[in-house]
Amino acid sequence: MNRFLELADFPREQIKDLLGLAARLQQTPQPQALTGKVLGLLFLNPSLRTLASFQSAMMRLGGTAVVITPGQGTWQMETRVGAIMNGGAAEHVREAVPVLASYCDAIGIRMFAEGRNLAADLAETGFRMMADLCDKPLVNMESAVAHPCQALADWHTMDELRVPERGKFVLSWANHPRALPLAVPSSTVHMAAMRGMDVVVLRPEGFALPDPIMEKARQAAKASGGSVRETDNRAEALDGAHVIYAKEWGSPQHYGDDEADKRLREYLSDWCVKESWFKAADPGCHFMHCLPVRRNVAVADEVLDGPRSVVIREAFNRMVVQMAVLYRMLRG
Repeated sequence: MNRFLELADFPREQIKDLLGLAARLQQTPQPQALTGKVLGLLFLNPSLRTLASFQSAMMRLGGTAVVITPGQGTWQMETRVGAIMNGGAAEHVREAVPVLASYCDAIGIRMFAEGRNLAADLAETGFRMMADLCDKPLVNMESAVAHPCQALADWHTMDELRVPERGKFVLSWANHPRALPLAVPSSTVHMAAMRGMDVVVLRPEGFALPDPIMEKARQAAKASGGSVRETDNRAEALDGAHVIYAKEWGSPQHYGDDEADKRLREYLSDWCVKESWFKAADPGCHFMHCLPVRRNVAVADEVLDGPRSVVIREAFNRMVVQMAVLYRMLRG
């Protein structure tokens, strides 16, 4: 495996094999597996779990991680093609990425959506430009519409909890003060469909996921025996759910228009996940979220601090599955 950019790049069997490796590394650590290997991490956007989990994963396998956060100990970086660099950025990624790659055995890049042009972000224009600059194994640490490591950790978490592969998975829109990217909802709906689940995207009017995202998930469901659909009917969606996965995202129909998006969500404060949401769910229903989360805006304290919540376990499993990804990339 030379690149880990999104789950859709791999057949289901290969993802399950990767999850098996993650479970084995979790049970039987290999602290010398990547001795002498160097992982370069370029963060063009903030992080807590991704930063710490990749560093920890590399160190637990005996390797080293070099972290670059532009503007914090390094030059500010320009990402625009054809930019006239007479502003604050002193370095362009067209030089920075090849230089960093020359020092390392593999690279991880985190580059969020620009959030202005939906078609460009769906095409991963920015991240693919970065990927073309890298001649080493590459991990996507979150791009415009993909967060494969989070999705892999969520799949591993459900396997650990013995959530049925044919169970009902509800990805629910949750409230937030502003528009957030589509990367996690895109990867989450695809992951659950690829796992073979009955996937329901629950969202208010105006927040339907873009057709290309849903079509890719439907194709994954067709191959796995699962299903994918969308609804704004909360009672119907939550009935019998084995997992309720909350995530915030912006309105695709108002993409790049912050004021219109804000007006649309102005009266959606009831889209805060509360314990009452679980009344008709399966008795063992789990609550999931990728973190960070706005308490009592997106999710109530009673849910996050209650026995259904597995958000800390999901976060831990980021390190576990990333160990497997790095092992496959750098050891084979």
